[in-house]
Amino acid sequence: MKLGKFYGVAIYVNPFFLAMLVLFFAAGVLGHGLVSFAAVLCHELAHVIAARRMGISVSEVELLPFGGVARMGYDLVLEPEKEILVALAGPLSNFVLFALGLALKNYGIWEEQLGPYFLQTNLTIALFNLLPVLPLDGGRVYRAVLAGSIGYKKATYRAATWAQAWAVGIVLLGGLGLAYRYCGLDVPVVGLFLFYAAAKEKRMAPYLFIRHLSHKKNELIRSGVLQAEQLVTFEHAPLGDIARFIVPQKFYLVMMLDRNWQYKGTLTEAEIVDALLLHGLDFPVGKIKR
Repeated sequence: MKLGKFYGVAIYVNPFFLAMLVLFFAAGVLGHGLVSFAAVLCHELAHVIAARRMGISVSEVELLPFGGVARMGYDLVLEPEKEILVALAGPLSNFVLFALGLALKNYGIWEEQLGPYFLQTNLTIALFNLLPVLPLDGGRVYRAVLAGSIGYKKATYRAATWAQAWAVGIVLLGGLGLAYRYCGLDVPVVGLFLFYAAAKEKRMAPYLFIRHLSHKKNELIRSGVLQAEQLVTFEHAPLGDIARFIVPQKFYLVMMLDRNWQYKGTLTEAEIVDALLLHGLDFPVGKIKR
């Protein structure tokens, strides 16, 4: 269901989120549901504001039962610094709301039933999203930091693997908590959702990696200047072995040697990427025609 627009971005509410609000209403705690709704909405709108202020396109925002998602343009991952700032904007908004709630309490502007829940909800959303696991905000920060040294694909796999490890732990602890009545079904369900979302990030990593390589020329055009790095390889090496060393915001020159360690020439990253998109990961670098 479309809720409206913000900064020109369509805001949608997932049907399951609406169903959750209905359950809150049936349980007589609709106020708690609306507090959760407001906290998630503010979190996602903070992402939108940060992205739009930095020139990043945002197609839509969808509010889900266990959070929300702001679907942004691919150009965000090309600039790790911007991805970090956009990712941190969400948790920061919840910390601000938490501080505002404490201030209102100190001034006596307080609702005894919803006030503590308001504080708990915003603090939980902020801290949970800062976990260094994909697809959470902390995971995007972790990936952006790693991408500068090990590349986008490896960074995505590492952050997603951490996410799945966390998810298994959450499911196990949630199962124990459920058995001993320390928590509800929502905890293991969150763990399952996190595991599924991390698996999806892993599946998408190779495709996004290829898109990242194909946009590298635009990165140079946009920045004007990029730091140059050199790689040395044998001419029979497959392009895939070279591509895994390519990281954002650097431009590579690849020197080729034959089996006798004789210099055979130098290729630019642009030539490597063009050949990779045309011939695939297994194509030998020495067969690139210049």
